[in-house]
Parts: sequence; C-alpha cells; structure tokens
Amino acid sequence: MSAQGYGGAPGYNSAPGWTPAVKPGLIPLHPLTFGALLGKPFAALRHNPKVLFGFAIVVQLIVAIISGVVVGAVLVFTFLRIETLTPSHPDFYPVLWGSIAINGLVIIAMGFVSLAFTAIMQGVVAANIGYAALGEKPSLGRLWRLMRPALWRLVGWSVLQALAAFVMMAIIGGIIALGIMAGVGGSGEGVALAVVFGILLVLGMIPLWVWLSTKLLLVPSILVLERPGLREALVRSWRLTRGRFWVAFGVTFLVNAIMSTAVGVVSMPLSFIGSLFGSLIAPTGPNDASGMAVYIITSIAPQLLVYALQAVTVVVLCAAAAFIYLDCRMRYEGLDHSLISYLERRDQGVSDDQLGDPFAVDPARAVSSAPPPKPQPQPQPQPTYAAPPAGWPPYPPQQYPPQQYPPQQYPPQAYPAPQQHPAQPYPPQAPPASTPPPPAPPPPAPPAGGAPWAPPGSGSA
Repeated sequence: MSAQGYGGAPGYNSAPGWTPAVKPGLIPLHPLTFGALLGKPFAALRHNPKVLFGFAIVVQLIVAIISGVVVGAVLVFTFLRIETLTPSHPDFYPVLWGSIAINGLVIIAMGFVSLAFTAIMQGVVAANIGYAALGEKPSLGRLWRLMRPALWRLVGWSVLQALAAFVMMAIIGGIIALGIMAGVGGSGEGVALAVVFGILLVLGMIPLWVWLSTKLLLVPSILVLERPGLREALVRSWRLTRGRFWVAFGVTFLVNAIMSTAVGVVSMPLSFIGSLFGSLIAPTGPNDASGMAVYIITSIAPQLLVYALQAVTVVVLCAAAAFIYLDCRMRYEGLDHSLISYLERRDQGVSDDQLGDPFAVDPARAVSSAPPPKPQPQPQPQPTYAAPPAGWPPYPPQQYPPQQYPPQQYPPQAYPAPQQHPAQPYPPQAPPASTPPPPAPPPPAPPAGGAPWAPPGSGSA
C-alpha cells in the first residue's frame, strides 16, 4: 500500500516518524510459554550454528586435548619414577602415595580448567541469545566483546560451583570415613551404620543441590547481559526465579533428559560396534600398525562423536538458562516493552550512543527482596463541609419545592388513508359442458307361449 492509504486518502503510515512494526527475532517479545522455553534452546542452535556449534566443538576438543596431554604426562612420569624402586625400598611407599596425590591434584586442576572453558561457553551463549532476541546474528568476535568484561566473574562462578560440590563430597566422605574408623576393631555395626548414614546424607544432598542450582541458574546470563558483581548476580538470580522455580526446573530437567538420551543412544551402539570390529580385525590387540589404526578408529571416532554431542548439550542447556532469564524479566520487570522500544528507536535511525543498553535494569521496576504487594482498593473521599464560625446561627435546612412537570402534549398522529385497489376484471368463464344422458336399458323379452307383451300402463287387458 502506498503512503496515502487505500483509495488515495491519507493513511496511518503517512504520519511523520512512522516506522513499520518491529520484526520479531528468535523469540516473540512477550512472556514465553513452557513449550517455547523447551523448544527455543534447540532453535538457538539452528539460528547461529557456525558460532555456537563450531565454538562449542573447538572448546570441547581443546579441553579434551589439554586434559589428556597433561594428565597422561604426569601419570607416565610418576609411575616411571615408581618403577625405579622396589617394594622393599624405604622410599617406595612415600613415592607411591606422593604419585597418587600428584595425579589427583592434576586431575582436579584440569577439572577447573574445564570449568573455565565451560564458563566461557556459557557467556558466549548468553550473549548470543541476547542478540537473537533483538533479531541479530552476531559474529564470534562481537560476542566475545560483549562477554569479555564478565569473563573472570564467570570463571569465579564456575569455580565456586566446583568448590561447593567438592565440599559436599568431602563432608559425606569424611562422615563415612569416621564411621568406618570408629567401627574398626569392634563389631561391624559401626561400619554399617556409617555407610547407611552416608547414603542417607547423599540422598538428602541431592534435593539441596538441585534446589540451589535451579535458584542460581540465571547467574551466567545476568553476569553477561547486566554486568553486575558476582554477589549481585547471585541475589538477582535468586529473586528472578521466585515463582518460576518449577518452570525452570522442568525445562532444565527435560533438556538434560533429552540430551542424555541422545548421547546414550548414539554412543552405546558405536562403542559396541567399535569393540566388535576391533576384536575381529585385531584379536591380539594393537600390536602392529594396522592394529593401532583399527584401535584408533574404533575407540577415538566414537569418542569424538560423543564430544560433539556433549558440545551440543552444553549449548542447549546454556541457551535454556538464557531463555528462562529473559522470560523472568519480561514477566516481572517488563523487559519485553523495553526491547520493543529499543527496536523501534533503532529502526528510526537513532544512533547507538543514544540507544543505550536494552538489558539495563530499571531500579523502579527491578524485583526486590519482598514480593510486590497486591493492589488494594482505594476508599473514595467523602465531601467535607466547613463548620460555621462560632456564634453564627446554624444553617437553616434547605427546603426544596416539589418539582412540577408540565403535562406532555403529543400532537395527533395523521395516518395515511387506506389505499383503494381497483377491481380486477376477470375473463368470463364458459359453463361446463353437459354430459350426454346414459342410454336407456333394452325392453324385457316377452314371456314364452303367452299373450304378446305390452308396456306397463297401456290399459290392455
């Protein structure tokens, strides 16, 4: 349609400053349903696969290579040192326990390195979801510039999670160890009681861990898109998930179940087929070059596919957390209206300096520590009259005369005269044709042998 509207008349889009309606991005700019929260993380992977999937694969491979090289080198070095000693040597057991401790510390350190890379992945995905909500498909460099100010806070958050898990496992292991030590030398009741108590403690820790991880699910998205401190991000996530706990838990649980099932369905047949072909082609193991090639193909190829699926899992889980963050802010803080206003001003040509940050938190609408109070009906103000000064007589009662309404005179209604319809001439109708009389019956026959027959009444004797 032209700028003049239909039929050449001025239309609504001829007003100055008019812009077309905002085009929706990856998500509609309104609070999301449960189905949208469950399906949009997989759509995010298709929205920008070159950045998300490619970057996730590279990160997983880097972590796997670094961890394998470092742990393998330390393991080989320590056990080569043990082989130089005999069990009867006085330094054998100290070297053995020292080697085990060094390998454990290296594995823990590599776990923290993996957490750091996972934190980077969480930040990149959160930044990509923020751009996708605005209808953009950014490059990896642009996502890195948005995520870089919150990098160390993301790493600190990942390390804090790992330390919390380590402390919980240490508490459980310490309690079980104390029970076993108390039961040594006596009856086995102390050991059994310690084991049972440890199992119950583990079962009790699982709901606590699920509850805390769900309440703090939004921390990476908050760190990247709002750039607060780590403590403020923890408080913000705790408040934003108020009233949306079961939705967040349901989405993350189903996404985990879907991706875990996919990894199991793909990895188990591949591992079985790989081991089957490996044992058929090289029954004695990788003794020669061909056996080594078969071992690499049958063992490493399925593992690479598992790494790829794990990368997809990390991307989908991080995207689900980012979508839950957007949904909570749309419901509680009106983020959808802020994003629509931002897109309208951007489409009108407003510069980036004047646009500002679309995800900035408005203190007037930010969720607080207490739930918002329900609106109460306001009482209607009653009119007040000023009292007369002292010494003045009171106001006389107002006498209102009765209202006299004049009778309503309605003019007579003139009805039109009835219409006279002229008589309709009908054509003369001919009388009906007379039917011929029926034929006379034949005269009866004369009796045989008698006088001749005469009609009755003839007077003959």
